[in-house]
Amino acid sequence: MKETVNVNIGSTAFTLDVDAYRLLDRYFDDIRRRLPEDVSETMADIEARMAEIFREQVTSPMCVVTVEMARAAMTRMGDPSAFGEPRTAASQTGPMPGNTPRKLYRSRTERSIAGVCGGLAKFFGVEASMMRLLTLLLIFFGGLSIWVYIILWIVIPEEPIEPYDLLHPKS
Repeated sequence: MKETVNVNIGSTAFTLDVDAYRLLDRYFDDIRRRLPEDVSETMADIEARMAEIFREQVTSPMCVVTVEMARAAMTRMGDPSAFGEPRTAASQTGPMPGNTPRKLYRSRTERSIAGVCGGLAKFFGVEASMMRLLTLLLIFFGGLSIWVYIILWIVIPEEPIEPYDLLHPKS
């Protein structure tokens, strides 16, 4: 049994198996890195062409695009290197990967009560259990009030849901 994902490629809805989706996503990302940043029309044209190829292969809306079909379409579209060289870090605008601002969120995965300690641990790059222990010690020995924890619970937003989490919900 395979998981499937509904996606919109070139303004057309398709059902892809998860492996085909990942393969196609990496292919589009590779092309996107090679195109100039100010040319969004080109990426839309590439997606529209990919949708045309899939429409030729998929005979019914109930059919699922498989990895083999995605590879065949990618072969017809051509190698991403045909779109040029990848942009270098100096030519990209925006923050560098190492310079991205850190954001404080309450953790969705590392949580005992509200995810405050898990979020703080991720923000500072320490183990969540160590942050919980530190918080507990500060509460008991007067350095931190329980009200501060409750205020942080209210003020700190919850961590956004990642697209992967939407595809693979936790039971």
